[in-house]
Amino acid sequence: MKTAKLLLHCPDKPGILAAVTDFITINKGNIVYLDQYVDREEKEFFMRIEWELENFLIPQEKVEDYFDTLYAQKYDMKYRIYFSDRKPRMAIFVSKMSHCIYDLLARYTAGEWDVEIPLIISNHPDLQHVADRFGIPFHVFPITKENKAEQEAKEMELLKENGVNFIVLARYMQVISEKMIEAYPSKIINIHHSFLPAFVGAKPYHAAFERGVKIIGATSHYVTTELDAGPIIEQDVVRITHKDTVQDLINKGKDLEKIVLSRAVQKHIDRKVLAYKNKTVIFN
Repeated sequence: MKTAKLLLHCPDKPGILAAVTDFITINKGNIVYLDQYVDREEKEFFMRIEWELENFLIPQEKVEDYFDTLYAQKYDMKYRIYFSDRKPRMAIFVSKMSHCIYDLLARYTAGEWDVEIPLIISNHPDLQHVADRFGIPFHVFPITKENKAEQEAKEMELLKENGVNFIVLARYMQVISEKMIEAYPSKIINIHHSFLPAFVGAKPYHAAFERGVKIIGATSHYVTTELDAGPIIEQDVVRITHKDTVQDLINKGKDLEKIVLSRAVQKHIDRKVLAYKNKTVIFN
């Protein structure tokens, strides 16, 4: 059954919930999901609603225009409408570590995700064999300080040509430029170990081992211009004991990273995430 999903936020005031549901019901839409939340401190209203389009009186291509004119402008809403017959198109960026990309592609080929992956981009050729195994085009853009702007411009052109809606950084070891972040606001998902900023540098698990940590974690978030400080989508932790070696920490960390990243991607694909300021509202 074809559906529409509406995600919105606006200043809280009486009547918003009734207005949105009326828009759907008076046009003969059948509501199949509704979740809403009010941030009392910010006085902001958040909502996610999904309805069937089979008997909906407004043509699909006109739904956004009608909603914008009749409701969004009146309530000062920031909103997005998604249709179930339009699959999101996801690009994966990788470097040399393979644990996250294998997990993403395994879920994709198993049919767990309603998404298309038209390409993989890397700054190294090392994971070409992974892309070949899954039959996805693999593009290499070696990046140095001198050519970074030029290479990113080529990457962005490639993303545009392939109709990419969002990007997943599957342990991509390059800082994304402000220009690309602005082109994909709340549409670039990153993963990192949750030691940041306590254990920065190339070997955080070694540093954590030396410190004798009892918990390690992973965080997936949207990318912003402030490094590793964007709105958090998903997090998790695993316990560590004195018996764990550095390699144990690395292995447990990799396991956690791929699971947390895949959970975040799942939520994004399902249109269950609303970014507001530097936080997210995650709908059930």
